[in-house]
Amino acid sequence: MVRLSFLIPILFFLFWLGSFLIVGLEESGYAFVLFWFALAFGLQSKPTWKAFSFPVSILGVVTLGMFFPQYFQEIEGFKLTGLINPLIQIIMFGMGATLSWRDFGAVAKSPKSVGIGILAQFSIMPIIGFGLAKVSGLETEVAAGLILVGSSPSGTASNVMAFLARANVALSVTLTSITTLIAPLMTPILMKLLAGQFIEIDLLKMMWDIFKIILLPVGAGLIVNQVLGSKSSWIEKLLPLVSMLGIALIILVITAAGRDSLLAIGPILILLVLLHNLLGYGIGYGFSRLIGMKEQDARTLAIEVGMQNAGLASGLSNILGKIATVGLAPAVFGPMQNVTGSILATFWSRKGLREK
Repeated sequence: MVRLSFLIPILFFLFWLGSFLIVGLEESGYAFVLFWFALAFGLQSKPTWKAFSFPVSILGVVTLGMFFPQYFQEIEGFKLTGLINPLIQIIMFGMGATLSWRDFGAVAKSPKSVGIGILAQFSIMPIIGFGLAKVSGLETEVAAGLILVGSSPSGTASNVMAFLARANVALSVTLTSITTLIAPLMTPILMKLLAGQFIEIDLLKMMWDIFKIILLPVGAGLIVNQVLGSKSSWIEKLLPLVSMLGIALIILVITAAGRDSLLAIGPILILLVLLHNLLGYGIGYGFSRLIGMKEQDARTLAIEVGMQNAGLASGLSNILGKIATVGLAPAVFGPMQNVTGSILATFWSRKGLREK
């Protein structure tokens, strides 16, 4: 069964390779898309590789948006970018609906780790993003996207990666929740300070926009959780799937919208985003160990710092009306972090925990 699961993607890859050599890249896109989705399905057949299934399927989504952008930009006059913010709100509602006040208990149990995590989240990645933007040589609005994604809170995917990496899941959930809740204050301030020279930032408007995208749906989800109590278990099972589909659709729409710009500056931007992501992991982990945090918490901090809420950054770039410029870095960062995060989590899961 396992061999058959991987035989299909191999056949699709060979089919794509043959099509590419015969009819060219543009005409062979459908085979390449099928290869990624078949590979994602095949990875489901082996428990140790399941963690890579979603990141690989996201690569399939990106490929779909790159080869067939015309189908995911507009439908009968409705621009599909209009779906981005409602989808983010649904994802944030799902996050709130799976939280309870007990999830914030890590603050009382380890306030030092939480405090350090919040400080690292809103300092390391924004500063790295600013540095990369300054030296990138990219158009100012595109460069500002690096700062925007760096100034965003951590995303819910970090909680899954923390679990796979044998990190401190309770601390991960707490950091994701708290950084998300204070993002309406911190993200606009950081953008004003660091990205003000790249694009015009309306501080109060951005605060209100993030409040609507994050706090309102998260708050509504928390209320639903409290009211329904144990009856909300079906919601907790359904919403992760809804969130994954929402993330995939957001990435698809953004990739299609910025496809031409991505083709023009893709290699440089991919390199910068990869560097941003990896430096987040590395500095987050190194800083944690340097100040004496235990291995499990250091892994958590590395993942929380390195993995950002790229969906929120995309939503903000859409509100700014700059989805095809400011939104490019978040569009690349989202799929990138899913791949690198899965690799890092798998590596740590096999390494075990050893203290100095």
